[in-house]
Amino acid sequence: MSGVAPPGAWVPLPAPVAPRRVRPGAGTFLAAVVLGVLSLVAVGLVGFMVGPPAFPAATALALLPLLAVLGTVLWVDRWEPEPWPALAVAFGWGASVSVLVALVLNSGAQTALLVVGLDDLRAGAVTATFVAPLVEEGIKALGVLLLFLGWRRWFDGPVDGVVYAATVAAGFAFVENILYFGQAVAESAAGGDGGEAVAVVFVLRAVMSPFAHVLFTAAVGLALGWAARRSAGAWAGAFVVGLAVAVGLHALWNGAATLGTDASFLSLYVTVQVPLFLGVVGLVTWLRGREARLVRARLAEYAAGGLLAPQELRMLTSLSARRASRRWARARGGAAAARSMRDFQSTASRLAHHRHRVMTDRARWWAGRGDEAALLAEMDLLRQDLRRRLAV
Repeated sequence: MSGVAPPGAWVPLPAPVAPRRVRPGAGTFLAAVVLGVLSLVAVGLVGFMVGPPAFPAATALALLPLLAVLGTVLWVDRWEPEPWPALAVAFGWGASVSVLVALVLNSGAQTALLVVGLDDLRAGAVTATFVAPLVEEGIKALGVLLLFLGWRRWFDGPVDGVVYAATVAAGFAFVENILYFGQAVAESAAGGDGGEAVAVVFVLRAVMSPFAHVLFTAAVGLALGWAARRSAGAWAGAFVVGLAVAVGLHALWNGAATLGTDASFLSLYVTVQVPLFLGVVGLVTWLRGREARLVRARLAEYAAGGLLAPQELRMLTSLSARRASRRWARARGGAAAARSMRDFQSTASRLAHHRHRVMTDRARWWAGRGDEAALLAEMDLLRQDLRRRLAV
């Protein structure tokens, strides 16, 4: 077993190091369960608000953009898949705490504006433009920050930041879409417009802007992901900057939708929102490519030290080779072998990211040797399990 050392050297650990936990603990699973229950409460509350007749159709419509967002998140997260319990916590935070807090504070603010003399239209516009962005982005960002502080072992770069932020935003947008789609379904049923209100809202929210909340909250994820590879205290300033960008983008979007005309909204959408979205897509694609290069470079160092076989290195540094190896494992050893192969690949990616983190921050080098030992030991156990299941 080799330990992390300053660049250019491989040295043995001075003494055996007890492996540390590198998988989600019981607290993560408990948090996922609690937030899952709260998410059901939030969905039930929204269902009560829109009415039982509209709720099933609204939920079905809200699932469509949700599937698009989650599919994109999984595509982004292919090199170092995040633990599903941590992703469940992220989604649950967005679908429960964020929704419930936003409902209370946004409704309270709008009521206060009505009390001081604004009419319904102006109170709604002010709330949507100036209150909702701060409330919603603030509570979503808090969830991303808690994930960053509590699960730093997995939150180790900008791509991870985007994945967790997008998952929080996906949970929030799903429940919010149930509310808006439900209101539109009820309006169409009451007005007999043949579903025109539903079609308009669906186009606006599911076709034109399914990634709107993801785009806003991703600013926080990118900022914290950047901070994860900097000094220990960099996260505070990065969080403030990311939150300010998220609130600003959200306010710009809501303001255009509520304060402007249809023409001005479409103009902003075409000239600002679409280019911004494409820019973020390009940035995430570039970051994903950089992550691939990082994994290749760091795992090559382990291969040079004799801790990875050449054929393992080739398999682990290509997504197509990873997919082929999982198919091969499933064909020879069934689903259990495919799971072990997937876990072997995921652990290798975590090992590469861990080495990069400690090699770029020498203050973490000695403290991080236990995690490296645990990850290498876990890979060895998975390797043995694969050999047993595949008889190789």
